[in-house]
Amino acid sequence: MAGVGLRAAARLWLRCGGQGGPRAASSSPSCPGCGPPGPGAHCPGTPQSAPAGGAELSAHLWARYQDMRRLVHDLLPPEVCSLLNPAAIYANNEISLRDVEVYGFDYDYTLAQYADALHPEIFTAARDILIEHYKYPEGIRKYDYNPSFAIRGLHYDIQKSLLMKIDAFHYVQLGTAYRGLQPVPDEEVIDLYGGTQHIPLYQMSGFYGKGPSIKQFMDIFSLPEMALLSCVVDHFLGHGLEFDQAHLYKDVTDAIRDVHVKGLMYQWIERDMEKYILRGDETFAVLSRLVAHGKQLFLITNSPFSFVDKGMRHMVGPDWRQLFDVVIVQADKPSFFTDRRKPFRKLDEKGSLQWDRITRLEKGKIYRQGNLFDFLRLTEWRGPRVLYFGDHLYSDLADLMLRHGWRTGAIIPELEREIRIINTEQYMHSLTWQQALTGLLERMQTYQDAESRQVLAAWMKERQELRCITKALFNAQFGSIFRTFHNPTYFSRRLVRFSDLYMASLSCLLNYRVDFTFYPRRTPLQHEAPLWMDQLCTGCMKTPFLGDMAHIR
Repeated sequence: MAGVGLRAAARLWLRCGGQGGPRAASSSPSCPGCGPPGPGAHCPGTPQSAPAGGAELSAHLWARYQDMRRLVHDLLPPEVCSLLNPAAIYANNEISLRDVEVYGFDYDYTLAQYADALHPEIFTAARDILIEHYKYPEGIRKYDYNPSFAIRGLHYDIQKSLLMKIDAFHYVQLGTAYRGLQPVPDEEVIDLYGGTQHIPLYQMSGFYGKGPSIKQFMDIFSLPEMALLSCVVDHFLGHGLEFDQAHLYKDVTDAIRDVHVKGLMYQWIERDMEKYILRGDETFAVLSRLVAHGKQLFLITNSPFSFVDKGMRHMVGPDWRQLFDVVIVQADKPSFFTDRRKPFRKLDEKGSLQWDRITRLEKGKIYRQGNLFDFLRLTEWRGPRVLYFGDHLYSDLADLMLRHGWRTGAIIPELEREIRIINTEQYMHSLTWQQALTGLLERMQTYQDAESRQVLAAWMKERQELRCITKALFNAQFGSIFRTFHNPTYFSRRLVRFSDLYMASLSCLLNYRVDFTFYPRRTPLQHEAPLWMDQLCTGCMKTPFLGDMAHIR
């Protein structure tokens, strides 16, 4: 096992102190050659104290650098890669499936996973709507969809026409701000926000990702929207055309909405379900397995019945409704979870509305709209015995977890690709050396003579290059949807807050027993972190506990 090899290598390092021979562990933060020199300080096993300064001190710092390079190489055997399983389920909160009696599902990107080929169709249709119905310049037609441009979870500052990535602390990740298709220099970004990278809370997106001037793009359907928005801005700026940022943003958003409202997307999928719907057989397997184990199932989706019916017939078969105890379409989430005024309406077999009063929700029947409060009253499905799956952290999961105590599962299709990147040798070595180099910088910054500052500046430059390399492995413009250089993204913060579990697809459930208990790993806080690579940089340990190096992310 890779983790065993890492632990053994780290134990050897502890015994040898990084010097090749046994030594006692030191807890002193002031060992010569390790950190700030102090009177009488001595690191057992260190052959000599750090030089006083000048060229000798510079050579000493580079020697520590080379020691760290060798250590990183020794601690990362080939089998350390491919440790994470893209088909695994990851837990933010402890949850036992044994306690879950009722399973709920969204439809789009949850029960039905769509191929990426859908995105250029949405982009092209919305682009043509802008030109033909909103009278935008014909030159916009030259733009095609670029699937590699944007990632989910980005924020858009409407008044500044700025698409950017923000971390969990409301800071813009420098190097990830774009106006149109062009990067905005870091200095300009800082100047735009009053001399800081920080976005004040009152400007940030609200509970559902929509603030007064900044919007967060949270669902997968927003990828073509971000691409189109950037292309239109790029055209206007490139041709020196004046425009009102708010009008342009609204027009693009309305054009994307029209693709959905006019049913264009539904038509494309219905015409070629083999092309657009993925993993239909796995969805059938998940639902059948849950029903076989006595679980109750329900579906709440914003999509219309005719579309859902055709898709479910394709994936599950003509009797798909017999698997569900309740089916609700055109629910109008997220207001379904908060607005008590909308009553349920029953649909007949042809999808036409009925006028009878709803006093119970019957198996095999189809209901439209309604609200969660009537749903809870009629079903008595409450609290943690209900587990609901959806892809939109705000519209699907937030209210259910925070207001009603349901357990929630987030479907994050991007997770599969990101884990495959994390499992590569290039990522693992780049990130681990980056962590180690950061530790060196932290410990050696006490040396402030001219030669030492040159060394530290070289290390800082290399660290920044490593960060850019690691970022580009995921996406050249914006990096990973889960992390900025070192902090979680704003998207990650919401993912942890609003979901008990998250996974790449619903089919991941097939890898676990229906009574499986998910235990989240104890993620270390900064003051209780186990042995990270940066803490190995000098042989002086910040903590005596040896963590599992395989969990370095």
